[in-house]
Amino acid sequence: MAAPIIVVGHRNPDNDSISSAVGYAYLKNEMARRLGTAENEVYVPMRLGPLPPESAWVLKANKLPIPQAIPHVHVRVSDAMTADPISIATTATVLEAGRLLRTANVRAIVVTNDDGTYAGIISTRNIANRYIAATDLMRGDNASMMKVAADLIESLDEKVGDLMDTDVLTLHKDDLLKEASEDMMNSPLREAIVLDEDGFAIGILTRSDVATSPRRKVILVDHNEMSQAAMGIEEADVVEIIDHHRIADVSTTRPIKFLNIPVGSTATIVTQEFRNYGVEIPPEIAAVLLSAVMTDTIILKSPTTTDVDREVADYLANIIGCDVTAFGLSVFKTRGAEDHMPVDELVEADSKEFMVGDATVLIAQHETVDLSAVLSREEEILEHMEAIRRANNYEYVLLMVTDILAEGSQLLCVGDCRQVNRVFGVDLSQPGGVWMPGILSRKKQVAARVLGS
Repeated sequence: MAAPIIVVGHRNPDNDSISSAVGYAYLKNEMARRLGTAENEVYVPMRLGPLPPESAWVLKANKLPIPQAIPHVHVRVSDAMTADPISIATTATVLEAGRLLRTANVRAIVVTNDDGTYAGIISTRNIANRYIAATDLMRGDNASMMKVAADLIESLDEKVGDLMDTDVLTLHKDDLLKEASEDMMNSPLREAIVLDEDGFAIGILTRSDVATSPRRKVILVDHNEMSQAAMGIEEADVVEIIDHHRIADVSTTRPIKFLNIPVGSTATIVTQEFRNYGVEIPPEIAAVLLSAVMTDTIILKSPTTTDVDREVADYLANIIGCDVTAFGLSVFKTRGAEDHMPVDELVEADSKEFMVGDATVLIAQHETVDLSAVLSREEEILEHMEAIRRANNYEYVLLMVTDILAEGSQLLCVGDCRQVNRVFGVDLSQPGGVWMPGILSRKKQVAARVLGS
């Protein structure tokens, strides 16, 4: 079976990023089953950071697995190794090893202990060296071809454990291939064994594997910017992009499916793809997608909301049998009490980097139904914003605390905030920040104006 195709959203994932990955992976797997390619095409939703509380809630409520967190999409040892390597016991004979090497047409096989754990490797090189050693009997006064022949015959009954190599480079499946290949090329045998945590051999890595190493296949959802994509994306094979943001700088080596539609949520586009291909949306997937439409459009109140989003929301709500607004409020309430929320989660859970000229800025958003609870922690929040600004050398860090019910945002800023002051005609140096009525969308009302200034 081929390596899974990763479906993943942006760093610091929000609910739309998580939910769209879950929904689109489900759609792609259904399409693969329909086309009879499921054996070679498996789509897996993953994430690049902590799970937002609303995502955790909707997945748990619908008994869906949480997408695996991955640190990067660099090529790993497991992507290139030959899995489930052929093995032989330490007590087997050299004759048995030779036959196995011959019939399997490989240069080396794993040698295992009695309990199946890894012990070493036996290779054609080991056996050849043993045979060559027999020629030493041709030296001296007592040299004879018969002695050589007898020694060679005797060698066939020797135990593999006495002849195997034990000084072999061992790797973990999640090691970066680039680093592992450098270590392997500097090792005496130029082969490596991949072990699991219990000491069992799960793969073998050879020079041929490194030379033909594959690129990890990735589908990007809810983003198309390098700065927001997984580390190592430049090494990956981006095969599709599904997004509703501005077109940025992710490039590919060949034409791909790139759906970029100006709607309020990537989940809206994913839902439309289900309908375009005539794939039924199960209630549990409908709930996940609707939760994303609700959070990304702030219960259809954001200026990014389109008639398509409203129609899709009604369509999904009909599948699960709920009222759209009531469902949206229940989603937002899962975020918990802000007076106890860790400050890093409050500030950074939904944050994105942007390039403004030669500077990098961070624009974060926290949506709430209890603005006063958030602002009561202003000093702590500003201290944390300043800490991450210094740690990442941001020009400034801007936080939008968006009140869903009041339909506006309190802006807090640290760093050189002159650009933000100029763009919005405010003074963010005053305590408590500035209340901006009607400002609900980071993408359309804040980032777009900052980037265009």
